[in-house]
Amino acid sequence: MKIIIIGAGEIGYDLASVLSKEKHDVIVLDREKECLTRVSDTLDVLVKEGNATSAKDLAEAGVEDSDITIAVTSIDEVNMIASMISKKLGAKMVIARVRSDEFSTHNSPLKPMDLGIDVMIHPEMSAAQEIAQLLKRSAASDVINLAEGEMQLIGIRLDSTSPLIGKSLIEYAQEHSDITFRVVAIARRGLTLIPHGPVRLQKFDQVFILAKTPDIPEIVKTTGKVEAKLNRIMIAGGSAIGSMIARILCGDPKRDWSVKLIEPNYDSAEELAIELRSAMILHGNPTDPDLLATEGITDMDAFVAVTDDEESNIISCLMAKHLDVKKTVALVSKPDFIPLSQTIGLDAVVNKKVAASNEIHRYVRKGKVISVTELRGIKAEVIELLTSPKSKAVGKKLKDLKLPNGCIIGGILCNGSVEIATGLTEIKAEDRVMVFCLPEAVEKVTQLFQ
Repeated sequence: MKIIIIGAGEIGYDLASVLSKEKHDVIVLDREKECLTRVSDTLDVLVKEGNATSAKDLAEAGVEDSDITIAVTSIDEVNMIASMISKKLGAKMVIARVRSDEFSTHNSPLKPMDLGIDVMIHPEMSAAQEIAQLLKRSAASDVINLAEGEMQLIGIRLDSTSPLIGKSLIEYAQEHSDITFRVVAIARRGLTLIPHGPVRLQKFDQVFILAKTPDIPEIVKTTGKVEAKLNRIMIAGGSAIGSMIARILCGDPKRDWSVKLIEPNYDSAEELAIELRSAMILHGNPTDPDLLATEGITDMDAFVAVTDDEESNIISCLMAKHLDVKKTVALVSKPDFIPLSQTIGLDAVVNKKVAASNEIHRYVRKGKVISVTELRGIKAEVIELLTSPKSKAVGKKLKDLKLPNGCIIGGILCNGSVEIATGLTEIKAEDRVMVFCLPEAVEKVTQLFQ
């Protein structure tokens, strides 16, 4: 496919990197020479210096015959204007990053289609929802909902005291035969493993386990972790993500959350205090240790740092962990910080750039791809595919399928019921299949189910 990416910032660069590896024809447009130089020097893509709001520059970039145009500059207004022009010029599909959720509400005077946008993505909202999900699963470092929420994939770091240390995956399954689950990926000392039965678990492995959602608490117990109930939450930073997390928690009908949010801007803090009556909004520096201590960080169940300064987010979370806060979550943007985070003691990190890439990816992939999620800190992806009636896999059992190396099928949703996959599982047309694979296997496994 021919794909035009408007904006060579962090999200644009990440998308260009992934899409170029998948052999798409990628052109990146930006007005900043430095950003374009970084792209051209490190990626196999074309670059075009130009203005995202100029019809002339967009036309010269080839928008009129593009399969997908993606507007991901740092300015909402620029993305919206670029989308309108691109659609008028003939772009088949337009995807735009828009931080404001104003245009996605049911009573908005303007709808995305009025702006020429086929798909509007909200990275901040995706990140906020991901953090809220992590707070509901206290023992997990990653939580991904699959199959309409019927299944969950959780990531758990094995402590040195875990009863699973030294056991093979076969032994793990045999000892807990009353629960149906599948270990689909392991992150070990910087390496990503798509494991099979004889693989033995080691201390500090990051293990990704797929199971039916009701079985997740029992799965957590098997790893030696304790699923504590978190209620008292302190949020450092009332930015877009921080305020969204507070809204999600305060509006949760199933849990009575106690939310304390610290915002350095007085006007923003005042606005949030008026809007979020059930939360305590404080004006102050969320990275000030004295303020955090005064406001009772030692009494908190969880500490979430989502300021614009990612180094401060990491440091304040480390301090919270030192003060025995049960769970810490930091917002980061640099990819290098993700694998480092748990090594230095953080419970979980969230990257809104990855959240944006995951949203965009399912519209780029060929075939009937329902969702694509990148696992943080490891080189593996979760792909939810709809099996085509013409697929070579239809009618075959998993043990008879020739899956590409670096690929494993974890679960299947068939006629509303979910099943953890085994060798005897038979693939049927229109099944939703949960596939876990390394990047180099993505294209082959997608073609298999087309």
